[in-house]
Amino acid sequence: MVGLGAGPSYGMQSMLKDGHKHLSGLDEAVLKNIGAARELSAITRTSLGPNGMNKMVINHLDKLFITNDAATIVNELEVQHPAAKLLVLAARAQQEEIGDGANLTISFAGELLEKAEELIRMGLHPSEIIIGYTKAINKMLEILEDLVEKGSENMDVRNMEEVVLRMKSAVASKQFGQEDVLCPLVADACIQVCPKNLANFNVDNVRVAKLVGGGLHNSSVVRGLVLQNDAVGSIKKVEKAKVAVFAGGVDTSATETKGTVLIHSAEQVYFLKTTLKLRKLRVEELIKAVADSGAKVIVSGAAVGDMALHFCERYKLMVLKVSSKFELRRFCRTTGSIALLKLSRPNADELGYADSVSVEEIGGARVTVVKNEEGGNSVATVLLRGSTDSILDDLERAVDDGVNTYKSMCRDSRIIPGAAATEIELAQRLKEFSLKETGLDQYAIAKFGESFEMVPRTLSENAGLGAMEIISSLYAEHAAGNVKVGIDLEEGACKDVSIMKIWDLHVTKSFALKYSADAVCTILRVDQIIMAKPAGGPKPPQQGAMDED
Repeated sequence: MVGLGAGPSYGMQSMLKDGHKHLSGLDEAVLKNIGAARELSAITRTSLGPNGMNKMVINHLDKLFITNDAATIVNELEVQHPAAKLLVLAARAQQEEIGDGANLTISFAGELLEKAEELIRMGLHPSEIIIGYTKAINKMLEILEDLVEKGSENMDVRNMEEVVLRMKSAVASKQFGQEDVLCPLVADACIQVCPKNLANFNVDNVRVAKLVGGGLHNSSVVRGLVLQNDAVGSIKKVEKAKVAVFAGGVDTSATETKGTVLIHSAEQVYFLKTTLKLRKLRVEELIKAVADSGAKVIVSGAAVGDMALHFCERYKLMVLKVSSKFELRRFCRTTGSIALLKLSRPNADELGYADSVSVEEIGGARVTVVKNEEGGNSVATVLLRGSTDSILDDLERAVDDGVNTYKSMCRDSRIIPGAAATEIELAQRLKEFSLKETGLDQYAIAKFGESFEMVPRTLSENAGLGAMEIISSLYAEHAAGNVKVGIDLEEGACKDVSIMKIWDLHVTKSFALKYSADAVCTILRVDQIIMAKPAGGPKPPQQGAMDED
């Protein structure tokens, strides 16, 4: 006979510790997973396209983000649900691999899951849906190859017009209306730092300096590095200068602990004075050695001592202080110098070179501009101007997308029609393909094709246009063989994308759609969720509001 205490535990309860959670079956696991992932995609979907709405996200550190960039939104949301986290990981993979298309990845995955839920409620097993979706993915990649614009694989990545053409849609999706100003700036910066071997293009070589004040039309590209601080000392401009970089600071080495000196006699005072004099001579000797090496600029990675600064002024050396070690590395890359650990005479091969190092005042802020116009330049800076910090942050994200697009086109420059023309063509051809299949997976293939309608529908809704009317017009045009017809959001009509000059990179689109479809198949394969008891003890009680005392 069982006592009045806790009853015996059976099955999963007997196997796992108290506090675990176990969900299984279609209703508890599969449909709940689909619901959570759809909720996440519903958040980002309204930010898709040039007319996408902004989200105001406040993260756990109380930092405010106002953006329509899906990668930033999902990173700052701290998503907890395991199925929704899979979509976040897919978006993160897309962002790291391509640098653009994270929103399409999440939104398309949400639409695929919605269609999968309809099929499950119709009676299809998740395995049949996965088989159908897998066939559709392979067919989709074949169709994308057919839609590639002929001749686009041969591209000169140093041709401004061709670069701007491919970059336009990526930048416009973040800053609609500003793309004609931003794209030439980003393209100019990218072309300046493009190496001979295109595969070695490094996105970190295009820097962004944000200065509050003015407007976007005041922005410019600087061939070199912009440091957002003033020079230390009175020398503010040097031309054709050799540069010495010291990572450990410009000062004599001090002891680690502070000590107190007790003086008992006049001899000890004299000894102390002699020591200080020797230290002064030592500092002068070191600074003189640096000046004799031919250097005109000293860059310090830590503190600059008063005595050292005094001698730098005497020997007409310009002194810069760069606190960030990453910024110091970029400075070394710009000037070709080698950072030395402590203050000493540099060798000729350890010195860098800059055409000019000058302090300029831009919008009330003093910045140091390091220019390197003649060959060997490896860093360019886009100087952005804007009225508020949040606008500048959003402009920076648009620039990052443009730079990442340039990196992608260095790898694969093929383009396909944008403005939802590709999606409608994919939807139409996949529906035709599903009719040729005989098994139950034909329903999944048809639904996969239907999911592509999400893109024109969302673009139309975000622009305040009639979605159904535009989708039916697009289908009619594509049925007539006009595969390049997409949506003109400004006029609210269907137009040829080659006239509007809206093209997407083939590599961006194929990766985004493949990542989202893979994430969906992973979610549909889950039939049980088993969560162990979270680690850690009980949480401390929340304190109420304190009194004034």
